[in-house]
Amino acid sequence: MPSEPPSALLDRVRKLLAKAEAEGVTPPEAEALTAKAAELMARYGIDRARLAASRPDTDRPGSRVIDIDNPWAQVRAHLLAGLAGAMRCQCVLLNTGGPGARIHVFGYASDLERADILYTSLLLQMARGLTAAAVPAGVRSPRAWRRSWLLGFVTAVIARVRSAEDRAASSSEGEAQSGPSTALVLADRALVIRRQVEQAYPVTRKTRITYSGRGYSAGYAQGQQADIGSARLGRARALNRA
Repeated sequence: MPSEPPSALLDRVRKLLAKAEAEGVTPPEAEALTAKAAELMARYGIDRARLAASRPDTDRPGSRVIDIDNPWAQVRAHLLAGLAGAMRCQCVLLNTGGPGARIHVFGYASDLERADILYTSLLLQMARGLTAAAVPAGVRSPRAWRRSWLLGFVTAVIARVRSAEDRAASSSEGEAQSGPSTALVLADRALVIRRQVEQAYPVTRKTRITYSGRGYSAGYAQGQQADIGSARLGRARALNRA
C-alpha cells in the first residue's frame, strides 16, 4: 500500500499550488511548483485506486452528466472528454438537439474529482490564452484560426496529463507493496467503468473532431506551457453541475 495516505498527498498539492499562485513567484519557480503538483495529483489517483482495492467503500464508481454551453462547446467537450479519459474515466457525448454539448462521464469518485480540478483550471487558462493570441495578418477566417488554436491547446494538455498519469502508474509498479499489482488494480477499475457505460449505452460510436485554420501549432505550443495543476482543490466543481 502507499507510504503516504491520499489525504496527505492532497494537502501537499494544495500547498504547492498556493506557493505557485503567490505574488512574487517567478515563472520558472511557478512552473516547477505546478509540475510537482501535477505529479502528485497523478500519484493521488494511483493511491486512491490501490486503497480502494482493499477498501472498496473509499472510492465508488459513479457518473455525472455535464452540460457545456457555447461558445466553443464542442472544443470544451473535447477537452473534458480527453482529460477524463486520461484519468481513467469514460465519456459518452449525448445528442442535445440544440446548441451546446452534453457529456455523460463515468468513473470512480477520485478520478471524477481529479478530472474536475484540471478541467476547471484549463478552461480558464485556455480562455486567457486565446484572448492573448493574436490572429496573424492575412488569415481569411479568424474564427477558424481561433478554433484550431483551441484544438491545438487541448491536444497538448491532454498529452501532458496522460504522460503524467502513465509515469505515476509505472512508478507504482516498481514499488514494494502488498496486494494486487497496480496494473491489475487499474485494469479491474477500467472493466467496472466500461461495464457501466455499456449498461447505460449499449450502442455507441466513436466520434472525432476536426479543425480548419492555421492556429493549431500556436495553440499546441501554448498548451505545452499550460499549468496542468493550477486549480485550487477547493474551487467550484464544474463536474458537479448535472
